[in-house]
Amino acid sequence: MQYIVTKQILVSLPRRWQAADMFTIEHEFDSTVITVIDEGETQLQEDVTVNVFAECVTVEQLDPQSEEVQYLQLSHQQIRDLAAALDLPEGIYRLVPEKS
Repeated sequence: MQYIVTKQILVSLPRRWQAADMFTIEHEFDSTVITVIDEGETQLQEDVTVNVFAECVTVEQLDPQSEEVQYLQLSHQQIRDLAAALDLPEGIYRLVPEKS
């Protein structure tokens, strides 16, 4: 594990992440807003903003060619599936809750 200190918060990062990766988290009245900032050296992309509401999650990013913000709305289940899929090999999967 790698550890960094930012704003007096100790964060444990998985090895696949780099300390240069940057994002912000803000808690609004009706949502949590996460902004992912691309700080790479080449082919920088526009910031990605994720709004987590009680009923859904929206993802938005400015399209530099059209200069319009592109929106995507996902359910919380779709977000859980997407997070699980990031570390799985090619295949077809169904997520099933663990029985306690």
